[in-house]
Amino acid sequence: MSQTGAVWLVVLISVLAANLPFFNQRLLAVIQRGHPKNLGVRLLELVVMYFVVGGLALWLEQRAGQIAPQNWEFYAITAVLFVTLAFPGFVYRYLVRHNR
Repeated sequence: MSQTGAVWLVVLISVLAANLPFFNQRLLAVIQRGHPKNLGVRLLELVVMYFVVGGLALWLEQRAGQIAPQNWEFYAITAVLFVTLAFPGFVYRYLVRHNR
């Protein structure tokens, strides 16, 4: 896989993973729960998904060559970007009126 393809793969997986907690009632999209998830559980899932996608990105970077050094600024920016990517799912879950 080319470097450009790996970057686009990480971006696509980031968008899907950031919105996944808001589009289903399962814990980490796998474990069925008896009651609906609250916002705290969804935010915790969002943090877990951030680390999963970060691990995938780190693995792809390691396969491509040497891993670039990253300071706290890198992680702060990627965390804010991940939360920004989760905005459509948050809007769908909490701000759009659903007829039930």
